Amino acid sequence: MSGVNVGAGRVVTVFGGSGFVGRYVVRALARDGWRVRIACRRPDLAFHLQPQGRVGQVMAVQANVRHPESVAAALRGASAVVNLVGILAEGGAQKFAKVQAEGARVIAEAAKAAGVENVVHVSAIGADANSASEYARSKAQGEAAVLDAVPSAVILRPSVIFGIEDEFFNRFGTMARYFPVIPVVGAETKFQPVYVGDVADAVAIAIAGGARAGATYELGGPEARTFGELIEYLLKVTERDRRIVKLSFGTGKLVAAITQLFTKLSLGLFPTLLRMTGDQVELLKHDNVVSEAAVKEGRTLQGLGIPPQSIEAIAPTYLYRYRKTGQYQAQRLGA
Repeated sequence: MSGVNVGAGRVVTVFGGSGFVGRYVVRALARDGWRVRIACRRPDLAFHLQPQGRVGQVMAVQANVRHPESVAAALRGASAVVNLVGILAEGGAQKFAKVQAEGARVIAEAAKAAGVENVVHVSAIGADANSASEYARSKAQGEAAVLDAVPSAVILRPSVIFGIEDEFFNRFGTMARYFPVIPVVGAETKFQPVYVGDVADAVAIAIAGGARAGATYELGGPEARTFGELIEYLLKVTERDRRIVKLSFGTGKLVAAITQLFTKLSLGLFPTLLRMTGDQVELLKHDNVVSEAAVKEGRTLQGLGIPPQSIEAIAPTYLYRYRKTGQYQAQRLGA
């Protein structure tokens, strides 16, 4: 269903479009002929996305999910809505319940009020109303709120997303550059990393009507690997000889409590690279992979006609930066 002129000049409002996933979604939608309106708290941080489309095709507007009137304004004249708003950790006014549960409800109810039934909501694998993790609970609450307001909405649940600007491989690549050991909590927990470009294509296909209305799709790459195996792969690609220290969940909780205390005492100046939260430790207790039910029912990337790209095909193209001599490795003396 995805293709040139699918949007036919109609407006799609993308909430959270200035983020990591957003820039790829904006590109995919502009490619398909949509007029893309990026709704975000800081429009100035989205100006760099304007060249993703033709002159005037991509524009940014101010909107904050904590302010319903701004959300309603961002939806005026729109034919479709994409919600990418989400946070990985709480900070300041950005709370899981406010952003991922209440924010999703505000967007969905605004879409309903505007008569927009073409809604795509990006959540996450692991969303669970009964989870011990506030992140996972808020994701599930957001999904429920969206479907309650717009039953035809399509929910997309990706596993951990990778790509050149990701916060997964880049974080551990930076750690491998500076530290002799890499601490890993939940080393046996499985992930199914999915390429950000594939997630963006899934959004574009769903907006174009290529997904089942009201369905929840689980997006994962072609292979599931444990957390420890992913770090080992990163170290191999970056050619860093580092020791992986596997921490128990109990130890992880203790480390998280200490880093959270340091973050508070330093007024937020404690390095983001070293931060960990107890909520993140809770998430690591459960595998983050596509379910058998989703595979059987075709609620996957493959079900949308998208062949998922592997880590090996993408990650080395940006992980080279963490090698001792980066892209100039072949030119080292004696190489």
